[in-house]
Amino acid sequence: MKSGDQTLPQVSQNELQAMAYTDPLTGLGNRYRMRDKVRMLAAERADDPAPFTIGIANLDGFKPINDLFGTAAGDEILCQVAHRLKACVPDGATVTRHGGDEFAFVLPLIFERFSAERVGQMIKEVLSAPYDLGDRNVRLSASIGFAVYPFAGEEFEDLLKSAETALYRSKRRGRGQITVYSREIAQEMKRATQIEQALRNAIINDAVDVHFQPIVNLENNTVLGFEALARWNDADLGFVSPAVFVPLAEERGFIDALSETLLRKAAEAALSWPRDLFLSFNLSSAQLMDPSTALNILSILGRVGLDPHRLELEITETAVMTSAETAQKIISELRHAGVRISLDDFGTGQSSLGRLRDFTFDKVKIDRAFVSRITTDRASEHIVKAIVAMCDGLDLEVVAEGIESVIEAKKLKAMGCAMGQGYFYGRPADAAATLDCVHSFYQNTGAIESAFA
Repeated sequence: MKSGDQTLPQVSQNELQAMAYTDPLTGLGNRYRMRDKVRMLAAERADDPAPFTIGIANLDGFKPINDLFGTAAGDEILCQVAHRLKACVPDGATVTRHGGDEFAFVLPLIFERFSAERVGQMIKEVLSAPYDLGDRNVRLSASIGFAVYPFAGEEFEDLLKSAETALYRSKRRGRGQITVYSREIAQEMKRATQIEQALRNAIINDAVDVHFQPIVNLENNTVLGFEALARWNDADLGFVSPAVFVPLAEERGFIDALSETLLRKAAEAALSWPRDLFLSFNLSSAQLMDPSTALNILSILGRVGLDPHRLELEITETAVMTSAETAQKIISELRHAGVRISLDDFGTGQSSLGRLRDFTFDKVKIDRAFVSRITTDRASEHIVKAIVAMCDGLDLEVVAEGIESVIEAKKLKAMGCAMGQGYFYGRPADAAATLDCVHSFYQNTGAIESAFA
């Protein structure tokens, strides 16, 4: 060897194998380690196939935390998750990390659904405790999916796919959910995929429709504007509720395409209304995480020719807080262009008053859960009164949602609530029917020429 040459460290075959089976960040095993453990357990129990369970845990809301505090903080959280999982899983269990914020475990002594759910509940509680980042603490929740061998699959790949299906169902149900795979869940997920494919085709073919529900002045019952609501009738699936297909589009990453189609159609319809009527349109949480949202919305309005001052965008508190910094920027850009912002479902979030302080809104919509009980529940009545008084003090307009009777309408009017919507004033109708109603109203008032000019 020549002078100055350095001898490279010798790495043994065992060390190379250990590296190939280890997650470098957390020191846990990786997917290959899990695969071998599952195959070993299945071989050991081949003659008498006693069940065992695998699970996958995914951190809810990890990406915004990672984006906000940086990758070093994200890595620290992942290492703390690994430490907690190793400490809390039952004896004999194997914990692995499969990349990103996804962890998995093999539970040799968990034989059935109820035991898996108990373990899942314990893991969820352990992972929901605050994470120490030195100068701050952050909280996260975890969604978990389980699959029991051999009922959910006899081969590793099938078993893992079943656990992933269960995890996906947990994510669909919201944060911090636990699901154990079953055939019924598999069918549910299969139908969701069928709906997804049909919806993608419907967007391409411009087959998703928009209906409009009036928002009225409670003082004189005049129409002030309309909220756009998505409607979809599929040739094979029939009527699919927006409560089903809108969240599905958001979960599977094509809510932007759906929303842009709906906004274009709604804006085109609004062009034929009197100029003093506004269009109200809902934004999703995914759109409030996308920095290009404001530009996309304003581009659609520009192509259609609708004045931005006639558009109101409804957002929920949950959507705002998914990525608060990005949402604030989007809201500012839109308001600067003349678009008004409405806080939807007010009263159902955990910190709505804080949102009114931290963000700039033009309007608040009182959730129907309170409105529907103002005549029977004193607590709901006082909550609505307090919201109306608070909005008055903050110079915010207020709309009561879900008005279904004359008694509710009169009570809200007496409370000082200026605007309302609900079945009492009109059910959602398609663009043609909405335009007919508008023409009829303005003809009756004798103001049609000036309104449409």
